[in-house]
Amino acid sequence: MKANESISIQLYSTRLIEPLEAQFDLLKAQGLVNVEPWGGLLADTARLKDNLQRCGMKAPSIHVGVPSLRADAPGMARACRDLGISTLYAPAPPPDERNMDLAQWKNFARELAGFSKVVTAQGLRFGWHNHHWEFAATADGTLPMDVLLGEVPDMVWEVDLAWVVRGGADPLVWLARHSSRIDTCHIKDLARPGECVDEDGWADAGHGTMDWARLLPAMRAIGVNLFVLEHDKPSDAARFVRRSMSTLASWS
Repeated sequence: MKANESISIQLYSTRLIEPLEAQFDLLKAQGLVNVEPWGGLLADTARLKDNLQRCGMKAPSIHVGVPSLRADAPGMARACRDLGISTLYAPAPPPDERNMDLAQWKNFARELAGFSKVVTAQGLRFGWHNHHWEFAATADGTLPMDVLLGEVPDMVWEVDLAWVVRGGADPLVWLARHSSRIDTCHIKDLARPGECVDEDGWADAGHGTMDWARLLPAMRAIGVNLFVLEHDKPSDAARFVRRSMSTLASWS
């Protein structure tokens, strides 16, 4: 897999590199042409747009938090549209809403359906990005991920494969079950037990325990066309980018 239109990176992974221009310079030097901004960068859309144009990059997708969507979903969608973004992903329930019961998850899903209508009205797609909370069964055994996908049928799904595994689920099963909803995946890795403790147990792509030999064919089989690198807490963001890009290059 060459550094081309199929590869992106979540800018949250490089957030500790300052200023923003230095992040873009690093990513451009590694051959990246796509980035996935996170919602905090919409506080200065002009600067984000300037860096995209300066480096000849695009942002096919973005993460925008539920609190921001609650505050101004139309404004968030317009800002994304003006940046050339085509898919807006809500990345997680707010911190105090991550241990919901079934009724609460259904109410939350209905709220997402409302956001979806607003976002799609602006010409974008609306989607969800999972963590592990969605795979913790409610009291009656229902998985919140099933609730979200069932209650919001027009919502696409950016599968974070490593978070699926952390949630105790099999990503191969979920990729196959919802293939029509998935064209983007987060590529991150899980460290071996006892390793990368200072990085919350995450590893650079290809340097952990994720079974890419099985996952890559499964992603390709269902038509995944955007592979988004991510590391939630890299101790060295430049190292993460360099080693992860090397891994993706080996997938060609």
